Amino acid sequence: MKFNRLYIILGLVSGVSTSTISAKESAPKTTPVTQVMPSWNAAKSKAEILKFIENVSEEGGEHYVKPGDRIAVFDNDGTLWAEQPVYFQAMYTLDRVRKMAPQHPDWKDKEPFKSVLAGDDNKALAQGEPALIEMVKATHSGMTTEEFSASVRQWIHTAKHPTSGKLLKQMVYQPMLEVLEVLRNNDFKTYIVSGGGIDFMRVFTEEVYGIPPEQVIGSSIEVKFEMRAGVPVIVREPKIGFIDDKEGKPIGIHTHIGKRPIAAFGNSDGDLQMLQWTAAGKGPSLCVYVHHTDAEREWAYDRDSHIGKLDKGLDEAKAKGWTVIDMKAEWKTIFPEK
Repeated sequence: MKFNRLYIILGLVSGVSTSTISAKESAPKTTPVTQVMPSWNAAKSKAEILKFIENVSEEGGEHYVKPGDRIAVFDNDGTLWAEQPVYFQAMYTLDRVRKMAPQHPDWKDKEPFKSVLAGDDNKALAQGEPALIEMVKATHSGMTTEEFSASVRQWIHTAKHPTSGKLLKQMVYQPMLEVLEVLRNNDFKTYIVSGGGIDFMRVFTEEVYGIPPEQVIGSSIEVKFEMRAGVPVIVREPKIGFIDDKEGKPIGIHTHIGKRPIAAFGNSDGDLQMLQWTAAGKGPSLCVYVHHTDAEREWAYDRDSHIGKLDKGLDEAKAKGWTVIDMKAEWKTIFPEK
């Protein structure tokens, strides 16, 4: 890689902390390559990511892509922040069940609510996706979109991870924050494309990742327009509208963005179709899997995991030469220090 030219292409800002990404653009300055993505070791994945950025940013080059077409999409759970031992939105759902229980006395005799109220979250979640969906519909609906956002906002600023003790919004991957920063400093538009709830994520993605609400794609429940006390509101219905997972991800991208991405980042088989869709474009593409290999600093899981299973995707990545990030070997640090 011609790093003397890459200094200029990357256009990073010296001395700027990447522990919190700002959505605002900064004046470009050259940065030594040793300061680019500093939480990464000098490993294969980092080199492949930077080389791709160099290729598509070099005006007049063979692989040049005009800025308007530099679209990068990211899964959220397990790609930008942790997802073990349970998806964070599931934690919110369980907390909502407990908070709303006094208004629903029938829940004490009805699964999966019964198990949650008995203090056995694992038993409730062991009942599978249908049980989780039932709890989501019961706890995420009936309120206006503003009321739901306020609930999530209050929760996300206080909820802590059950094993690390960190605030959930601090369980983000520092090396991935640096990837987002490098891409945006090279005229990429970065999107989240996640199986998580779109309205749930939109509350915090700008603060945590520098990704504004309009660049978030996720699963959704149905909504309707109402007049309440003479005020127009949008009300959340207890019906699942769209699941942004697996084959739903390319559909969500097409519906919300209208362009095929040239870079896609995921961590599980649920992201496979998104990476396949990205790789099928006519021009250059970058497909990246975050492989959870660090049982000491985070978690180690892939083919047999009940959360973030990476099986078919791992095989396809090897067959097609996609980038696979080995967290244990390639990341100096996992979470931001502050």
